[in-house]
Amino acid sequence: MLNIRLATKSDAPMIALLGRITFNETFGHLFTDKNDLLAYHQRTFSVSKMESSLQKKANVFWIAFYDKLPVGYAKLKLDSHSPFLPSNKTCQLQKIYVLKDFLSKKIGLELQTALIDEARNRDFETIWLSVLNTNTRAIAFYKKNDFAPIGTHDFQIGKEKFGFSAMAKKL
Repeated sequence: MLNIRLATKSDAPMIALLGRITFNETFGHLFTDKNDLLAYHQRTFSVSKMESSLQKKANVFWIAFYDKLPVGYAKLKLDSHSPFLPSNKTCQLQKIYVLKDFLSKKIGLELQTALIDEARNRDFETIWLSVLNTNTRAIAFYKKNDFAPIGTHDFQIGKEKFGFSAMAKKL
């Protein structure tokens, strides 16, 4: 029923659409100006942006299918240094997004496993991520999977300023 595979450039339209939908499901309610949200979608989740991102050697993407439906994706950024970590052998769990209707299927855990396995196979020492401070579900998920807080930072999209927690896990 669940199939996860590495994504290719031809998956860019699917990932762009999944990115828009899952971002809206997770963060859309936090935007007071929907134009800021739409502008962010265009910058971050356009097909051309995804095609470019999928072709970069530093990025590894996976796409998850449930009953042949595309329901989620993940992105690992190789050699991604964090200001909170001294190690040079770090990579970043940059995205794990699953459609809301499929969250109970543990697809996020399977995507995370693929990311962790890839990071270990490439001899990284640490994997880190950023998670919205108010996203308690995601924070609990990462803590349960041995990620620990390492710092905080802000991120601004349009008029909205968001607080994030950086978390890391030794590999």
